[in-house]
Amino acid sequence: MTRSIHTFPAFSLYQRQQALQWANQAFPYCVYLNPNDTPFPQGGFPHVLAAGSTQAAQGLDELQQLVKAQPDWYFGYISYDYKNQLEALESRHTSDIDFGDLFFFRAEVLFFFKEDGTEIHSKTSPLAVFEALSKINPLPQKPSLAPIQPKETQAEYLQKVEALRQHIIEGDIYEINYCKAFSAQVHSLNPESTYWTLNEIAPAPFSCFVKYTDRFLLCASPERFIKKTGERIISQPIKGTSRRASNPQEDQARKEALLHSEKERAENMMIVDLVRNDLARTAKVGSVKVDELFGLYSFSHVHQMISTVSSRLQEGIEGLEALKLAFPMGSMTGAPKIRAMELIDQYESFRRGIFSGTVGYISPSGDFDFNVVIRSMMYDQSQSLLTLAAGSAITYDSDPHSEWEESMLKTQHILQVLG
Repeated sequence: MTRSIHTFPAFSLYQRQQALQWANQAFPYCVYLNPNDTPFPQGGFPHVLAAGSTQAAQGLDELQQLVKAQPDWYFGYISYDYKNQLEALESRHTSDIDFGDLFFFRAEVLFFFKEDGTEIHSKTSPLAVFEALSKINPLPQKPSLAPIQPKETQAEYLQKVEALRQHIIEGDIYEINYCKAFSAQVHSLNPESTYWTLNEIAPAPFSCFVKYTDRFLLCASPERFIKKTGERIISQPIKGTSRRASNPQEDQARKEALLHSEKERAENMMIVDLVRNDLARTAKVGSVKVDELFGLYSFSHVHQMISTVSSRLQEGIEGLEALKLAFPMGSMTGAPKIRAMELIDQYESFRRGIFSGTVGYISPSGDFDFNVVIRSMMYDQSQSLLTLAAGSAITYDSDPHSEWEESMLKTQHILQVLG
């Protein structure tokens, strides 16, 4: 696809808000990736907004062929339930908000936000695009919605966590990511305005805004799923969470407690081993390594334990094959992965859909970067429905009440945005 390119002075926040609102109004599909200048090992997302009007692919194999035949910028997402097309699995629940299992589009307009300038790449005149932005007047709007309702009560949650612990005792699994969901009917909600509020409250290195016709994902993710740079693949699972404190001494103490928690380290190590096995399926022999184990990183509301695993692609293996064979990410499933996903479907009270899936891009060189869709809200404009979900890793040492508190902590900033 041929695009004209023009570089403008660096956009202010207000201009980026104009650009997102313009893309949302002018196109049926858009993806905004926002790293928020957040320090993160190997860096966060590139700062880019993409918009388009034509679906490019409906499956990973088709997407892989398209990327090879027509190198370009592709943006999109893979929902958690795409697992059913990769393994002999199923999902018994229907989607409250249906994003489909996989969606990618070829960008028609691109904004690359950089410190020294903003590049607009467009099929039409970039100057005309810039002119159109000046007519946009983003207005803040507080969301209004009915009380948020859980899909299950706290008592039901505690009972299910105990049942999952029994599966661990019996040797079915070692660890499982169990999630709970909430929903609310919406009276009024402006997706762009709500996203900017979320981003202000919880800036994250893998934040994103996705528009898919009349459905929206507003995401403040701190977690990378998988990244390809040349032949190098990295994955960075998060396992281990601690609430931040306002007092600096108490905050540091909580960080140290997380670092030395045997339970949190065991959770993290189990998923690191799973990721090592996933990457080994497409790696050169001997190239899989753990670059960082139990790294501690701080975000607006929480401290997180993050590990980095890397590999080198085998010759003749396409990069998207590494993504395909590692999906869904181990941090949102458990170990062993297949059995964990079977139990997730058995015990959870909702269909995950795009939650715990992944959003990202593929560049013309074939490099890519994808996040983990957590710390997010999903909004269906046509149904006036909003949903969100959160979870935690259940192990033998898990205390059900503590797991409930951890999962509630992960929704804190979203509930703050929604008032």
